[in-house]
Amino acid sequence: MAFQMPFGQRIPRGIWVLGFVSMLMDISSEMIHSLLPLFMVTTLGASAVMVGLIEGLAEATALIVKVFSGVLSDYLGKRKGLAVFGYALGALSKPLFALAPTAGIVLGARLLDRIGKGVRGAPRDALVADLAPENLRGAAFGLRQSLDTVGAFLGPLLAVGLMLLWANDFRAVFWVAVLPGWLAVMLLLFGIREPAPHARAQRLNPISRANLARLGARYWWVVGVGAVFTLARFSEAFLVLRAEQSGMALALVPLVMVAMNLIYAASAYPFGKLADRMSHGRLLMWGMLLLVLADLVLAASSHWLVVLLGVGLWGVHMGMTQGLLATMVADVAPADLRGTAYGFFNLMSGVAMLVASILAGLLWDRLGAAFTFYAGAAFSLLTLFVLGLRHWRQPG
Repeated sequence: MAFQMPFGQRIPRGIWVLGFVSMLMDISSEMIHSLLPLFMVTTLGASAVMVGLIEGLAEATALIVKVFSGVLSDYLGKRKGLAVFGYALGALSKPLFALAPTAGIVLGARLLDRIGKGVRGAPRDALVADLAPENLRGAAFGLRQSLDTVGAFLGPLLAVGLMLLWANDFRAVFWVAVLPGWLAVMLLLFGIREPAPHARAQRLNPISRANLARLGARYWWVVGVGAVFTLARFSEAFLVLRAEQSGMALALVPLVMVAMNLIYAASAYPFGKLADRMSHGRLLMWGMLLLVLADLVLAASSHWLVVLLGVGLWGVHMGMTQGLLATMVADVAPADLRGTAYGFFNLMSGVAMLVASILAGLLWDRLGAAFTFYAGAAFSLLTLFVLGLRHWRQPG
C-alpha cells in the first residue's frame, strides 16, 4: 500500500503499517485513558492532584524511557525488535486497569503502559525517518500521526458506546480494550520489514562525548522548544475533568476526547505536508497561538459548547505541532543517531510534562479549573514571545 504524492512520489508501505499499528494501540489506550480520570475521581475517590500526579508521572516515564530505547536502537542499528517489545508491554498493562482496586494500582498500570510507550517510541520514530524519503519526511510523520490519532478518537467513541450499553461499567470497558492492543503487536511483528542498518565498521556508543557533540546546537534548540511546548500544555486528563464540570452525562464525557482527536487526526497530515513547504518556526508560532486561544476558551466557561470549542482548538494545535517537532528532530539529527536524538528530545519533554501536570493539579484543587487554564495561557504567551524573538532574528 502506498499513498500517491505529486510527481509520482509515494509514502512507503512501512509508514502505513506503522500508522495502523499506532492506531490499534491508541484505540486500546484511549478506551481506558478517556475514562480513567473519571474512574479515579468517581470510583476510587482520587483528587485532581492525584490525577495530575499519576498522569504526569506516567507521561514523564514514557518520555524518559525513550532515551534508553533510542540509544539502544542506535547501538544495535535495529529498531523493530524494541518497538515490538514496547507494544507488547503496553498490551500486557491493559488488564491491570480492569482489576485495579486503588489509585496506587492504577499508577502501577499506567507506569507499565507508559514504559511500553517509552520503549517503542524513539525506535518507531527513528524507523519512520529511516523508511521515509527525505523530501517526504513531514508528510510521512504527518500520516503516521494522523492514523495514530484516528485511534485516539475511535477509542473514546467506543468507550462512550460501551458505557451507555453497560450502564457506566468502567471495568467492562477496560477489558474490551485488551483486544486491539494485542492486534497492534501482531501487525507490527508480521507486517513490516526493517530496512538494513546504516553501514559502519563497529558498534559505537551513541552517548559518547563525540557523538553527543555531533548532534549540534540546532538539535539542542529543537529539544528546548519541545520541552517548552510540553510545559505549556499539561495533561489532557484535565480536558476530561473540565468536560465533567459541564454537567453532561458521565458516559458522554469522553466525547470531548473524540472531538479533539478527530480534529487532531484531520489536521496532522495536512500540516505535515505544509511543514515540508514553509518555515518551521512560523508554523510553531501559529500552533502556540492556538494553544493560547484554547486555554482562554476553556477558562471562560464550563458550558459544554464552550468546552467543545476549546477542545477543538487544542486539537488543531496538536495537529500543527506534534508531527512538526518530530520532523524537526529528523532534519537536524545524524541518521545513525536518530534513536538517541528522539530519546533526549523526549527526556526533556517528559520532565516538562511531569512538572506541568502536577502544577495543573495543584492549581485546579486550590484555585479552580478556570485559573488552571488561565495560567496555561499566560505561560503559552511567554513561550510565543520567546519563539517570536528568535524567528524575527533568524527568519525561516
